[in-house]
Amino acid sequence: MDSAIDESQTALVDEIADLESRLQRAKERLAKSRPPKAPSAQPAHHYLLLLSDSALPLGSFAFSSGLESYLAHTRRSRSAGPSASAASTSSFSSFLPLSLSSYASTTLPFVLAAHRDPSPDNVAYLDDTLDAAIICTVGRRASVAQGRALLSIWEKSIASSVDPASSLKPYADILRSSSTSTFSSAGGGGRSGREKDADSEREPPPVSAHLAPLFGAVAALCGLSLRQTSYVFMLNHVKALVSAAVRAGLFGPYHAQRILAGSEVQAYLEAAIEREWDTPVEEAGQSVPVMDLWIGRHELLYSRIFNS
Repeated sequence: MDSAIDESQTALVDEIADLESRLQRAKERLAKSRPPKAPSAQPAHHYLLLLSDSALPLGSFAFSSGLESYLAHTRRSRSAGPSASAASTSSFSSFLPLSLSSYASTTLPFVLAAHRDPSPDNVAYLDDTLDAAIICTVGRRASVAQGRALLSIWEKSIASSVDPASSLKPYADILRSSSTSTFSSAGGGGRSGREKDADSEREPPPVSAHLAPLFGAVAALCGLSLRQTSYVFMLNHVKALVSAAVRAGLFGPYHAQRILAGSEVQAYLEAAIEREWDTPVEEAGQSVPVMDLWIGRHELLYSRIFNS
């Protein structure tokens, strides 16, 4: 009888061992059948916050995007008190949708196109196309200054963390080589008239480093979605305008934050993005022609606190 009990226990132990083995094999098959774990969205959120930070040293604080010139060329009340404050706020409320519409129609298609294909060749093509489309010298200068600042930030601070392959290095090399050749050609002071004529006929540099295509490419390499990129790009423009308005004395910082947090700005941004979402770069253009006049006449102001 004892031997029968021992055999029964041995059979139970063997059955348990077999079940544990089968369970382990089933777990392994289940692990192999599961899709790979999606990468965390945390890095993209991190760079979303970086690119939307007002402290990002693009130099945008030096430009008013035509606001200062607009204020100088439009009649405003000179009275003091609440009526003057209301007039200043009204002036900005009139300028903001015009500026957003103009900025979106001229630059957002290039941001979207660069995000969809951030290769150096495509970014260079988009940069050259945008350079040909800008007719206002003052606006071009502002775009190039901020674009080159963004490229420097990318190379010196961000690329090592998100892009070890240095995807934009060929583009930066083209920019540096074109800048060097331009400087060399302009360096000779004792050139003949024929040489100067030859310089004037020389083709423009292949890239200028405009902000819009570079922002789209950098955002794509940082993992931002197309919608996030377009929204941050346009929101940064609104923040720069509001900051310029505060420094121009139109209203204070609390009112500025109320504007940024308001539903009106959100509606402007969404409408501008939807309008330009499928616009090809060949059809990008100025939707507010008078904006070029305001920006272009900025250098003619008797006194000014902004570069544009």
